[in-house]
Amino acid sequence: MTTQPAQTDPLLDVRQLEVVYNHVATAVQGVSIEVRRGDIVTMIGTNGSGKTTTLRAISGFLPAEDVAITDGTIVFDKTSIVGTMPHLISRRGIVLVPERSKLFETLTVQENLHFNLTRQRREIRDKVLGYFPRLAERQSQVAGYLSGGEKQMLAIGMALMCEPKLLLVDELSLGLAPIVTHEIMTILQTINRDLGLAMLIVEQNAAAALGVASFGYVLEGGRVVFKGPAATLMQHQDIKEFYLGGGEGKSRSYRDLRQYARKRRWWG
Repeated sequence: MTTQPAQTDPLLDVRQLEVVYNHVATAVQGVSIEVRRGDIVTMIGTNGSGKTTTLRAISGFLPAEDVAITDGTIVFDKTSIVGTMPHLISRRGIVLVPERSKLFETLTVQENLHFNLTRQRREIRDKVLGYFPRLAERQSQVAGYLSGGEKQMLAIGMALMCEPKLLLVDELSLGLAPIVTHEIMTILQTINRDLGLAMLIVEQNAAAALGVASFGYVLEGGRVVFKGPAATLMQHQDIKEFYLGGGEGKSRSYRDLRQYARKRRWWG
């Protein structure tokens, strides 16, 4: 008799998350997602669907003055992190690569990577430069003069220097050519495979994200309207029609999707 291996607790477990802006506008409504150790998971959806807000809630970077988590739980490595400050969440092992990567643009590539450089982190830096050889070639170049793709590579490299257990990546493809997006996504796959680093990737470019992920969530209107293995989502007719350009050559608007989702009972 063959016994099945026990399911381990997810590294990140978000349950029924609700985030409200200005005390009235609900941006995220009952979102539940999980990321297991060593997995790449993606959240896809149109602009304004709640993807980035969910990521900011997880990382602690919600603006305190007008946004609040009003319901739900966020458990990381068996510990609740709701209400925890971003720097403490980072120390626990969640590191965010934000949309429109934030760098020290007046410093060189080398200086961006060399903050708090210990002996152990020298080894990590060497791995980063191995994953991103373009950064190795441009170590003396001021970061502000890098191309968009190189800036994104540097932002990921800086995040890796923090030795994360879970890497959050927000809209990696924004402003990048498809070939550059594919290159960076492929490197993330290699990092995941080599280091066993769990990743949660938020993307509007559904094809790019689902191409590297093992599991995906589709968000619209602040809710999870579809979820499943990435390979299954890529073959699902509804996902192909609205996110992967697999329709009948007719472009679809957000209003079309919302009406379609209600018809299919994706949300109420």
